[in-house]
Amino acid sequence: MERRASPALLRANNPRMKRPADNAILLIIFFLLTACALAQTHSTVRHYKERIDDTPPEIAQAEDAIQKNDFAAAETLLKKAIDKDPRNYQAWFDLGFVLNRLGRVDDSIHAYRQSVAAKPDVFESNLNLGLMLARDKNLEAERFLVAATTLKPTDHVSEGQARAWLALAHLIEDSKPEEALKAYRKASELTPKDTEPLLSAGLLHERQKEFSAAETEYKQVLALDPHSTEAAIGLTNIYMKSGHLPDAEPLLRRLASERPGDAGIHLQLGRLLAAQGKKDDAITEIQTATKLAPTDTQAQRELTDLYASTGKNDLAESAYRTLIAAQPNDPELHRGLGQALLRQKKFAEAQQEFYAAVQLKRDWPDLYVDLAFAASENKNYDLTIKALDARAKFPAEMPAVCYFVRASAYDHLHDYKNASINYHLFLQAAKGQYPDQEWQARHRLIAIEPKKH
Repeated sequence: MERRASPALLRANNPRMKRPADNAILLIIFFLLTACALAQTHSTVRHYKERIDDTPPEIAQAEDAIQKNDFAAAETLLKKAIDKDPRNYQAWFDLGFVLNRLGRVDDSIHAYRQSVAAKPDVFESNLNLGLMLARDKNLEAERFLVAATTLKPTDHVSEGQARAWLALAHLIEDSKPEEALKAYRKASELTPKDTEPLLSAGLLHERQKEFSAAETEYKQVLALDPHSTEAAIGLTNIYMKSGHLPDAEPLLRRLASERPGDAGIHLQLGRLLAAQGKKDDAITEIQTATKLAPTDTQAQRELTDLYASTGKNDLAESAYRTLIAAQPNDPELHRGLGQALLRQKKFAEAQQEFYAAVQLKRDWPDLYVDLAFAASENKNYDLTIKALDARAKFPAEMPAVCYFVRASAYDHLHDYKNASINYHLFLQAAKGQYPDQEWQARHRLIAIEPKKH
């Protein structure tokens, strides 16, 4: 099931982002904005009132416009401020935020670059620029995020630094997984009650097949948040991959109970139950999943296969027909339907489905065997022989019973010479595996072979 800890820190670029400030200037956009990962600030309004006289009037007016979501007006005012002072890092930072909100990513990145160039030691500017570049898949992002981890946020120091480490870790997961894990640990140390670094580290360990380490991370998350869906799913994946299926079942059942409308959880539980041989229970869960997500064809296929493997051939037939209507050129679906029909003794229809599968995938030896069996039961002996002759052209050894089916087809066509040859081939290959057919073959040989005097 698809899952991932929320990529952190794109939220640093949202309207709740803390603005940079120094001793001379208060960047009051932070007045709007506290990131959801940070505690609510309580001093921004007071600071704004104390410092407004130190703020250039265009910036103060722009920030009023930002509070009202009038970003077009804010852009005009900020550009006037920049015309007066091209090195005003506050104006550039505000402009980067405004342009991002207007959806002008390249222009926003340019503005943040100017803010960093004007004052390189501001945490928020480096963090936002790094995040924007990461979102734009620009390799420069790492440099600015690394810089942010070395700088001090204007407020909520631990939370801000943790966000920088977390953003860096997400960025370098694929290229530098060991360094990413260290960055996740640093973020977790700074914010020990935040589950996101632990979840992300667990997922990275899991992708690297470090299951024990991943399990440890997920269990730490559950210690902080016993109802964490992400951690519970992570643990179930670990248990399933490591073969500890009974450990995974109670976690998934709890999740299914807590989130009855989540198709993915029901599907995962169904797969787990099927893997433990609890197929009827698995069917119930996957039926629920397909009702909740009717367009999930993979879940539908898994349910159909379960119907077939539990002998519910009428349900399997109906389900396969529905799938084939949507995917008529899938040979596996035609074969599955053919087998369900064969088990219901609908031989003519089974033959038709196997023949369709062969036309779609001529290099699948087992399909010719299926077609031969269906054709034989349908008394189409010529097709039986043709199918088995086609199967014999493959390098893989012919199943012993195929010789019996071919012999029987020749026998019904009164071609006793070829029937005799194939009965003998069958007896040589069978070696006691098919006692009933071996008895029949010996008695038919007695009947059709010339008597020796």
